[in-house]
Amino acid sequence: MFLHVIEAEYVRDYVIWLRFNDGAEGEIDLENELEGEVFGPLTDKQLFRKFHVDSELGTIVWENGADLAPEFLYEDMKVLA
Repeated sequence: MFLHVIEAEYVRDYVIWLRFNDGAEGEIDLENELEGEVFGPLTDKQLFRKFHVDSELGTIVWENGADLAPEFLYEDMKVLA
């Protein structure tokens, strides 16, 4: 089964709540991932909050073209009990 993000919501700071196509859901803090040419600008929280789920890519994307592999998000999220 290929993993896809099907729902995502901003929580706080650099934390996003995610739901995947297998039913798993949880939160991920991306603060430590925001480095470099593509992700560095997302340290601006106003820009960070402007993500959406791209159903074609199956993950979250930002206006500047940044995206993260759904597998990475899945492995690093904290599952909510």
